[in-house]
Amino acid sequence: MMENVPKDKKIILFDGVCNLCDATVQFLIKRDKKDIFRFVAIQSDLGQEIIQHIGIDTSKTDSIILYIPGEAYYYKAEAALKIGKELGAVYSLLSIFTLLPKVLSNGVYDFIARNRYKWYGKKDACMIPTPSMKAKFL
Repeated sequence: MMENVPKDKKIILFDGVCNLCDATVQFLIKRDKKDIFRFVAIQSDLGQEIIQHIGIDTSKTDSIILYIPGEAYYYKAEAALKIGKELGAVYSLLSIFTLLPKVLSNGVYDFIARNRYKWYGKKDACMIPTPSMKAKFL
């Protein structure tokens, strides 16, 4: 299945049953004017294959991973900040948070990630993309 991963796109792996993650994906799709990203639910077969390929322990991070095929991967706060930077405009200003020590930025990220189901809820299954959004998902 890894052959289905486009080499010229940045892949965002997300928690497909998390309402906060779903809202974030919708937000990113609307603002991805340069068609940079593709999205994969962590729970999907392809999501699991990518995670195994890059060697991430999902017991330590299970909410967002940015994978750049053939180059690198990022998770937690670093992934979120790199995604914001790619969106450009006002979102690239978020990169100022890269000046914070990783332990602090990841601490804030982990706090939100730990409470995301409690605060935003959880779905029974992954979202089904609308026909107009299907091209953004792998």
